[in-house]
Amino acid sequence: MRLELSGITKAFGALVANDHIDLTVEPGEIHCLLGENGAGKSTLMNILYGLLRADSGEIRLDGVAQHFTGPGDAMRAGIGMVHQHFMLIPVFTVAENLMLGHEQTKAGFLDLPAARARVQEISARFGFDLDPDALVEDLPVGVQQRVEIVKALSRDAKVLVFDEPTAVLTPQETDELIAIMRQLRDAGTAIVFITHKLREVREVADRITVVRLGKVVGEAEPTASNAELASLMVGRSVELTVQRAPSTGGDVGLQVAGLSVLDAAGQIVVDDVDFVVRRGEILAIAGVQGNGQTELTEALLGLQDDVRGTITLDGRDITGASVRQVLDAGVGFVPEDRQEDALVAEFSIAENLMLDRSDGAPFVKGGAVQRRDLESFATATVKEFDVRAQGIDTHVGRLSGGNQQKVVLARELSRDLRLFVAAQPTRGLDVGSIEFVHERIVATRDEGVPVIVISTELDEVAALADRIAVMYRGRIVGIVPGDTSRDVLGLMMAGELPDDVRTAA
Repeated sequence: MRLELSGITKAFGALVANDHIDLTVEPGEIHCLLGENGAGKSTLMNILYGLLRADSGEIRLDGVAQHFTGPGDAMRAGIGMVHQHFMLIPVFTVAENLMLGHEQTKAGFLDLPAARARVQEISARFGFDLDPDALVEDLPVGVQQRVEIVKALSRDAKVLVFDEPTAVLTPQETDELIAIMRQLRDAGTAIVFITHKLREVREVADRITVVRLGKVVGEAEPTASNAELASLMVGRSVELTVQRAPSTGGDVGLQVAGLSVLDAAGQIVVDDVDFVVRRGEILAIAGVQGNGQTELTEALLGLQDDVRGTITLDGRDITGASVRQVLDAGVGFVPEDRQEDALVAEFSIAENLMLDRSDGAPFVKGGAVQRRDLESFATATVKEFDVRAQGIDTHVGRLSGGNQQKVVLARELSRDLRLFVAAQPTRGLDVGSIEFVHERIVATRDEGVPVIVISTELDEVAALADRIAVMYRGRIVGIVPGDTSRDVLGLMMAGELPDDVRTAA
């Protein structure tokens, strides 16, 4: 089935998310839609899938204009979508999830045997090896994604959209997904692959369309270099390689021993973790999201209630310390969700820059904000960190994601730090902003500060890490050198430490 999008335009108030976008996808083709986060890719696909209605433009399938009022219309027309966040019911079986929204009955009862047979038929065709009676919550993430694909194919999808499908996959699972996409392409399916990961685009694409600020800015061949693709995405040349000297490996700054964290239900989410971070090194904590990294980070910052073991910073035990005490001890922190946990959208840039120091000098004296001191500091800091805004009084909520992250970095790195913790520091950022963030993290390490980077992006881990600790189900599988291969890291992310792998103390 041939897909054509013509002049698709969609605005949300003054923001034009899609601006007269044209896109054609042929049967038996993998067409990559590449662009930074916020470029308008997902909006365009949500229009295609009937989740949003375009303000203007037309969708055609095999030359016939379509008018979708919801996802049901799109599915009936032959369009399927595999979402970044799976649309599955964890306590249902694979077959039951297949039936959702398309329930078939026989003699007044749900026809589960037919659903089971459909799962087995599609699984056999593509080698998925899915058990129709398995509970989704018991399946690994990569297998859950196969369930999503089977759901779409069970409804005879001729056009299949993958929206950032590798965000929660290990490298091995990503390779398996790419193999599946090629199978689908060879069977005649038209595939739209949405991503901002350059390596995956070059590996799987037949054609590449680049979107920037809601507009199509060009097409590229899969043979294009990463630098060429990044330049199209951002609109300027980008340094994709982090320039850094080897770590000097100084004295131990942070020591974590026997650390365990229990959640509100009493379940162990971080299990007996040990590691050290030396001054002047970056320890990256890698793993698929949801394996205890968030809870470990929160424990370091005093944000978890039930913590066992010890956390020692510069010889001082800070286990169980309050967040205020941890910050005052010299810990800088970039949370993984900047909008929820790092910034106050209604506050100005200047006000956000003093959030860590709102209880005393240099910005507060006698209970009053020292406006002149704050304005002088904010003006200089905004310039140093290249925050693009009309002025220091601009509300942070009006800034782009990249500029918001620069405000967070500026606030945290402008203090005298004994430890810097950055969780998912480039999530949602374009390659230009990633370049800037990485440079600042490396510069902090080079000043002799111990740095912890928590990231699910292996490219980021490889670019920054002097050593890498990989977490799986709350435990550290192993700590390895920063130059460890993606294949080995992928195995570790699945819980396996190969016998021949060199560990790094």
